Amino acid sequence: MATLDIFNDSAFGLTSLTAAINQNPEGQASPDMLDALFSEDGVTTTSVFIDRQNDSLDLVPAAERGAPASPTRSPKRDGIDFRTIHLPTDGVVLADEVQNIRAFGRESELEQVQGFVDKRLLKMRQRLTATIRYHRMGAVAGQIYDADGKTLLYDLFKQFGIKQQVQALGLATSTSGILQKIVAAQRMAEDVIAGAAPITGWQAVCGRGFMDAMTANEDIRQSFQRINEGTFLVNNYRGGFPYAGVMWKEYYGKLGSTEFIDTNSAYLIPTGVPDLLITRFAPANHIDVVNTTGVPYYASLEMMKHGAGVDLLAQSNALNICTRPRAIIKLTA
Repeated sequence: MATLDIFNDSAFGLTSLTAAINQNPEGQASPDMLDALFSEDGVTTTSVFIDRQNDSLDLVPAAERGAPASPTRSPKRDGIDFRTIHLPTDGVVLADEVQNIRAFGRESELEQVQGFVDKRLLKMRQRLTATIRYHRMGAVAGQIYDADGKTLLYDLFKQFGIKQQVQALGLATSTSGILQKIVAAQRMAEDVIAGAAPITGWQAVCGRGFMDAMTANEDIRQSFQRINEGTFLVNNYRGGFPYAGVMWKEYYGKLGSTEFIDTNSAYLIPTGVPDLLITRFAPANHIDVVNTTGVPYYASLEMMKHGAGVDLLAQSNALNICTRPRAIIKLTA
């Protein structure tokens, strides 16, 4: 029969628990639309320095052979310091919950208790994952809020000293010119990216109300009527559809009363641009991982007073930001 002494096993140390919480359970991974847009990496510090460069390109003029060359000067650069966001969540495993665990079949008591703890860690990880996705939507929108949906953690426009670019499509009232307005929004983003990187595609992350207005617009409906023989009118469009070179997808996320995206807005994102949207993971605030490369999740435990059980702590120390906020265009219906 298991006792609390079982938690002294190395299987419940920081390294083992951290490995366990970072392991995707079979059949339970649910990738999000935004996940594919962010490049992830670990860092060894608790802050991330974004090196901002004025790296637009100009042309090289022709010259006679042997004449002085046109110099390529180092770009003007400045940096912005962002602290990673500490996201801790805790739980407990009480003595009463493990006292009756016995070896069963081929599973030892240790394996039984490990499975019990892993279930607790999975729930904690799910909360952390949802929070990271909420912050990612904030990075796309340019403002990252805390869990209450009111406390502003980062205003990227203020941090970079810029203003958000917005394009109104007038979907509810306009029956013409939608394509031109979308192209205008694309050009706004292209001017920001300039020659720094090739844009390989476009993704629009849409709120529910925006998507409804988009698919009700007469210009768009007629376009699909001609091209797809009316299938757009009967198919479920929420999973995404292409229009004007953009893949439009409805995005919805909600935790409690906090919604991830304004229902009547969308965000036009150029894809293929390296490190436009990034996630950086810092080490946990634990002595054993100081100055090591961060991983997405950490987990640890310690004994409660009087042997009442063990305290579980899971955490992520993530920074999700857009490195070129003006390259993502806010669209309004």
